[in-house]
Amino acid sequence: MAAAPGEADPCVLLAGIEQRRGDVDGERAALAEALRRAPRHLSALLARAALERRTGDDRAAVRFYATALAVADHSPPPASFDAAIADARAFVAGAGERFAATLAAAIDGAGLGGGDLPPRVGEAIELLLGRRELHLQQPSMFYYPGLAQRAFFERAAFDWVPAVEAATAAIREELLALLAGDEAFAPYVRSIPDQPPPANHLLDDPAWGAVHLFEGGQPHPVHAARCPATIAALRQAPQPAIGTRSPMALFSRLKPGTHIRPHHGVFNTRLICHLPLIVPDGCGMRVGADTREWREGELLIFDDSFEHEAWNRGTGDRVVLLFEIWRPDIGADERVALTALLGAVEAHGIAAEA
Repeated sequence: MAAAPGEADPCVLLAGIEQRRGDVDGERAALAEALRRAPRHLSALLARAALERRTGDDRAAVRFYATALAVADHSPPPASFDAAIADARAFVAGAGERFAATLAAAIDGAGLGGGDLPPRVGEAIELLLGRRELHLQQPSMFYYPGLAQRAFFERAAFDWVPAVEAATAAIREELLALLAGDEAFAPYVRSIPDQPPPANHLLDDPAWGAVHLFEGGQPHPVHAARCPATIAALRQAPQPAIGTRSPMALFSRLKPGTHIRPHHGVFNTRLICHLPLIVPDGCGMRVGADTREWREGELLIFDDSFEHEAWNRGTGDRVVLLFEIWRPDIGADERVALTALLGAVEAHGIAAEA
């Protein structure tokens, strides 16, 4: 059973006496006893960090300072601690910069400076330094193991991408013609009669709107017929065909001021593709730790089982053609099995998209 913090106070006072006497060993012993009695005693942690700092052990000082800062962040101390806390933060930050410089020197020594660093090594360094948050696949319904933990996939990795991107102008014309008629964007997240509503802040809100081209695994009887160039382009991509779930394709609109809050997709067996058609300034999305902007005519391909969000901070509507594809690291035999499995899941009625 941990002792009350007050039981450590005499040890902290003794450590101060030993410091004034110049007895480093005595000071360290007194602080060690204080932290044995109360491991999260703020004054003892700060004093121990300062001791290690004075004696040249910066790594130990950082560890004690970091623990002290965690304690202070959890239970803000009196204002009398402000200067010591600020000093601790500055020291930890400085130690981090020195560590970063050490790593950079090691990389330069290996001949990998000047932009030659492999991207994954760069990401690992950012994680090590605490400059990048670790995000992993967390599908809300079905997790398939052993897949690469990658948020965005580059267009050059897919041989079908040029054919789809080449159709951008024709697809945009079909979109505009559709909207010029009697078609309108319906809310992407919709209430379903006799079912609990999804926990989504944009429920039944047309600010995040959709015009479906494939819905329920089938071409929309009106929209698909009026968008032949779009349907032809979609046929170039390796879309799943899973019961009433896939193929799935739609024109997705974000109205100005709309923010799709962070969330996860239901499966990690697919990738989501956005072909940007209308993109005002101020639009972007984050997937995992990476943020990108849409560029008209250039596909964005990402794993939506990572936490992701999107926003339109511009003054006009943002519209993309949204569809899904099989992940390239899922083989043909696995796709057959997953088609049957996920079809059964869909038929059972336990998957919800938003």
